[in-house]
Amino acid sequence: MKKNKTLIALCLASGLAASEQAQALGFGSSGYTQTRYPIVLTHGMLGFDSILGVDYWYGIPSALRRDGARVYVTEVSQLNTTEARGEELLEQVEEIVAISGSPKVNLIGHSHGGPTIRYVAAVRPDLVASATSVGAPHKGSATADFIRQVPPGSAGEVLLAGIVNGLGALINFLSGSDSNLQQNALGALESLNSQGAAAFNARFPQGVPTTPCGEGAYQVNGVRYYSWSGTSPLTNVLDVSDALLGASALTFNGEANDGLVGRCSSHLGKVIRDNYRMNHLDEVNQTLGLTSLFETDPVTVYRQQANRLKNDGL
Repeated sequence: MKKNKTLIALCLASGLAASEQAQALGFGSSGYTQTRYPIVLTHGMLGFDSILGVDYWYGIPSALRRDGARVYVTEVSQLNTTEARGEELLEQVEEIVAISGSPKVNLIGHSHGGPTIRYVAAVRPDLVASATSVGAPHKGSATADFIRQVPPGSAGEVLLAGIVNGLGALINFLSGSDSNLQQNALGALESLNSQGAAAFNARFPQGVPTTPCGEGAYQVNGVRYYSWSGTSPLTNVLDVSDALLGASALTFNGEANDGLVGRCSSHLGKVIRDNYRMNHLDEVNQTLGLTSLFETDPVTVYRQQANRLKNDGL
């Protein structure tokens, strides 16, 4: 992980330099997002840090840093089991703690990144101050259940897995990822369907609601848990991804969802809100900031969460 250490160190150094320069020019941050512990962002399935200058967390890290937050963007396997992704994330969290000098971090995970950060919070709670889940399928996704209907071991499954694994490998290459895990679309599918999510929750129940659509424990083993999500698959006619999410939303049979994750499945710990007018990609300000004109800007929602963490002493 030498490359990761170098990249993180460079990001930290450049961030400090930029901060010092801004203060020297009289443009210090407002402190609105200045949390006690660094914020660590973890992407979902088929996610990345940056590809061809386009960030997965579109405009979010810079907005958080602008007002005082220390932000680290991690990258794990695009397609794999929650546990495999979690181990990769844990290694990076350990590096961030060592480099930043902070004893803990605030984890934020989108989509499959939600269960991924839960894994780290469960196995190393001493390194985690909080875990914030954004549009994550903690009780599985109806879309994953629908895809799982393809007979195991069939030619259709082999073909589908091969195509998706190829896409994951391409994203891994283009993003310059350090992850050397072989892409595992079937492993990701098993982690994200209802049965796989239930098995994971049995092993790592921290923050997961015990009622069908309630809240989970706000704090477990010293880790605070939060979540928020959207329930509008179609939000912007200019965003071509809306059509795909509108189609996948049909697998939920009328249940409120963001196109890939149901409203109740997204609940973890303290539910900040579960009905933003956002779809699954809007939740990370994609595609390219084309989100609903009639809802709070996603970047603002992340800023508000950082301020919430700050006010909670995190």
